[in-house]
Amino acid sequence: MGDAGEIHLQIAGTRGEDEARAVAGNGTSPAPPSVSERVQWWAVVLVNIVLVLAGQSVANLLGRIYYDQGGGSLWMATVVQSCGTPLAIPLLLYFGRRPKATATAVTRPPLLKISAIYAGLGVLLAGDNLMYSYALLYLPLSTYSLVCATQLSFNAVFSYFLNKQKFTALILNSVVLLTFSAALVGVSHGSDGTNSSVPPGKFPLGFALTLSASALFSLILSLMQLTFDKVLRSDTFYDVMEMQFWSNTAAAIVSVAGLFISGEWSTLHGEMDGYKKGRVAYGMTLAWTAISWQLTTMGLMGLVASVSSLFTNVISTVGLPLSPIIAVIFLGDRMDGVKVLAMLVAVWGFLSYIYQHYLDDAKVKKILAERSAEHRTVKLATE
Repeated sequence: MGDAGEIHLQIAGTRGEDEARAVAGNGTSPAPPSVSERVQWWAVVLVNIVLVLAGQSVANLLGRIYYDQGGGSLWMATVVQSCGTPLAIPLLLYFGRRPKATATAVTRPPLLKISAIYAGLGVLLAGDNLMYSYALLYLPLSTYSLVCATQLSFNAVFSYFLNKQKFTALILNSVVLLTFSAALVGVSHGSDGTNSSVPPGKFPLGFALTLSASALFSLILSLMQLTFDKVLRSDTFYDVMEMQFWSNTAAAIVSVAGLFISGEWSTLHGEMDGYKKGRVAYGMTLAWTAISWQLTTMGLMGLVASVSSLFTNVISTVGLPLSPIIAVIFLGDRMDGVKVLAMLVAVWGFLSYIYQHYLDDAKVKKILAERSAEHRTVKLATE
């Protein structure tokens, strides 16, 4: 992400506008980003978007398959959501920390402070992953995905208080529509009409756990953005990978400890032998689930650093139409009228938020264009 992360953000809402106004009000500030810099920034953002959408869809599908084929360890389902962190080691070693040789270089915070933040985020991630594991066990994938869309509503609230993200009529409309979409699923008791092995009578608990996990996930994203903005005061590729690596390593340690403390580790051998598709399929399902979640996390962290936590949740919500469709095709879930209506309402809410970003982008571009014109005028006057 490197230099691309330093570009005045084109779609970051209030954050981008504030930076643009700072540029407009400071005659000694650098000129607006060049075309090549903007292309580079967009390329990085698009790569992260692909990682989030592809990784999230595959990981959720494999998680549901794990339960349907005989897997039953909730702590193992939690471990695989964060144990893929070793995949980030080659990137950390290759890029390394490259301090900026500029007058505005930021002093790195004390190691103890950073370690405490990463450990705290890791504990929150482990708890969030465990709730998601329970939720996916108790709900069909299509229902689970629709309820997860509420994380955008939660994140809008957390971003307002923690990240100074403004609330507009369009964002409020998006929050209301997504909440209404989840409520439709909740009152319909959408656990009917699926070939998945969903435990009977667990829908209310699964619904509540999904809501709770979505709220906690949104809080985590806002805290990560707050860490980039206020503590690290940097969002280079290395900083993103470092936070992703250490917070997920802490989450993996907590999850593995939970696996052993709960005693579920002793049942894994029997679970592997009883897996319907065989031992090899059992191992491959867990391995690819871990890889998929790792790619998803890398994409999420990249978007939080380069844009905002709220935009990250918007992109995560883009996968909303994908998971129910995948569940219908591969898992035999039934898309009844209520689910279809809930999905359409959620997509409407998502598009409302995207349009707000479009308006913010136009404002930022206008401010930067005015600043560029002033810069050229001053330069001509001094020659």
